[in-house]
Amino acid sequence: MDAERLRAYLLTLPHVAETMQWGANLVFWVGDKAIGGKMFAVIDLDDPSGPGVAHKHGILSYHAGPARYPELIERDGLFPAPYSARHFWVSAESWDVFTPAEWQREMTAAHALIFSKLPPRTRKVLTLPARELKRLITERRKLLAARGSRS
Repeated sequence: MDAERLRAYLLTLPHVAETMQWGANLVFWVGDKAIGGKMFAVIDLDDPSGPGVAHKHGILSYHAGPARYPELIERDGLFPAPYSARHFWVSAESWDVFTPAEWQREMTAAHALIFSKLPPRTRKVLTLPARELKRLITERRKLLAARGSRS
């Protein structure tokens, strides 16, 4: 597995949106953040400081949930995610922590956990027809940008 292959898989999951934030980090959301979506995975695209040097934040962080979190942080190559461990996020040191099929299962589970935590209003918005949802997201982004420029 690598960042591009995992990205391609994540984008096949229902209602997934991606943003680039905090430098070179691909952030994956269940539902666009403009309509109240929530993050479920972050891929760090920054190169580590040299060959053989581990990523300080991991190559990928994701929501593991309270049930799986204790088990996962005991696994070699996984550790509590910086800044997010209290919310049951884990980070991976390398792509070989899991097989490609295991990565897909982990990401599907993270997606499902976060989807279940979305507010009812956001879940209802996600049921809108695609064209209407896209229009709503565009309008909401414009509104948020206008609010941000006034600050």
